[in-house]
Amino acid sequence: MIVKQVTLPNQSKDKLSRLKGKTGIQNWNTLCRWALCFSLSEKSIPSDFELVSDSNIEMSWLTFAGENHEIYEALIRARCIEDGLPVDEDTLAKYFKLHLNRGIAYLAGTNVIRSIDDLIKLALEKSSDKEE
Repeated sequence: MIVKQVTLPNQSKDKLSRLKGKTGIQNWNTLCRWALCFSLSEKSIPSDFELVSDSNIEMSWLTFAGENHEIYEALIRARCIEDGLPVDEDTLAKYFKLHLNRGIAYLAGTNVIRSIDDLIKLALEKSSDKEE
């Protein structure tokens, strides 16, 4: 398990709230999974800075990752290895949080997402970019 509890900064909570309204996705964990995967698909390493978990959004790792928790953990571990980072518990937890928050910022910052259809189109575009 990467972290026991997933907590988010207020800034990320506000962005997720806007995404909830645009997409109609009501569960924080579902949007967070999309955000994590979006960030992991980016080639760059997320900026390293201190994240302040000051919002009231808090969920367990199993709530965040669900029945696919081992897959999400493997993805984060593989990404750290790919980026030349250590795979100790602290580094995995840190980069999970950095990817999650970067993904939330990207999804909320793109004015492309106005509905759940736009979110799916973005995922399909990312997928086709990987195949090329």
